[in-house]
Amino acid sequence: MRTDAIAPEQRELLIEMYRRMLRIRYFEEAALRLKAQGRIPGAIHPSIGQEGEIVGACLALRPDDYMIGNHRSHGHPIAKGAMLEGLMAELLGKVTGVNHGKGGSLHLCDVSVGSLGETSSVGSGLPIAVGVALGAKRMGTDRVCLCFFGEGAANEGTFHESLNLAALWAVPAIFLCENNLYGGCTSADREMRLTNIAQRAHVYGMPGESVDGQSAIAVHQSVSRAVARARAGAGPSLIEAKTYRYLEHAVGMALPSYRDEREVAEWRRRDPLALHRAALREAQVQTDGQAAAVETQERAQAEAAVEFALASPFPEPHTAFEQLYSTPVRVRPGSH
Repeated sequence: MRTDAIAPEQRELLIEMYRRMLRIRYFEEAALRLKAQGRIPGAIHPSIGQEGEIVGACLALRPDDYMIGNHRSHGHPIAKGAMLEGLMAELLGKVTGVNHGKGGSLHLCDVSVGSLGETSSVGSGLPIAVGVALGAKRMGTDRVCLCFFGEGAANEGTFHESLNLAALWAVPAIFLCENNLYGGCTSADREMRLTNIAQRAHVYGMPGESVDGQSAIAVHQSVSRAVARARAGAGPSLIEAKTYRYLEHAVGMALPSYRDEREVAEWRRRDPLALHRAALREAQVQTDGQAAAVETQERAQAEAAVEFALASPFPEPHTAFEQLYSTPVRVRPGSH
């Protein structure tokens, strides 16, 4: 990467990529501490190790574009620009959470930044993305919808139905498969014969591309091409980011041993944060000292989010039916 070839706005983008990857990493590390303390109920699904593809993809969007996550999606609304305080409070079930404490770890949603929600049902975000993209097209806007899903969802019926309709209707959708090699504790090579899920794209008449998911820059370039194509009315694209989660499928669930320690160590040597920091240094975009200052700032933000969440109250029982239906269910305070 030549220094003289990098425009000022491109330099800012590269630094912002690093900032948001750090933001996700520190947020999830803080969430893991809270989970260990018993402050977060249920299991959580960290995306540590996948920050490169998450940030690279989301920063290829405009603020008014749409994004849909999946069950491993703490990082996706952060990459889209969501504030940490509301997200952390939501993990703790607090009333100040982005969904008033009713969504929790698996159902974060922040419409203010175009994050339309996440779901624990594998593959269920795909048809929603088609509908969102169709709506944007019918309204005459040039907004696009980016939909994240895992390689396990690529074998669900919703994947095939959604990509077929998206191509047929030429909707402005980008389908991004986060192939982290394992669906739960089952290796992808035991689930499909294909090496690259992106190969399925041509069956539906859309472009498909496999990309190094540990490189935020490579993912950003790929998604940017797909976004430009979608805005021009040329329809959807399928992108497969080859990535890896460093931790278990879900923290808080007892799972058998299923990964070779050497495999995990090999992928850890390609940590997306370390790779990006090295790229910034080599391109003379950011010195190690400047990177360290950014790291300090982002760590402080994560800790501030924890303090905010811990100080926030839990919702009152009588609010359980609020924000759920267009015709609210009225419950008197104090009733059971």
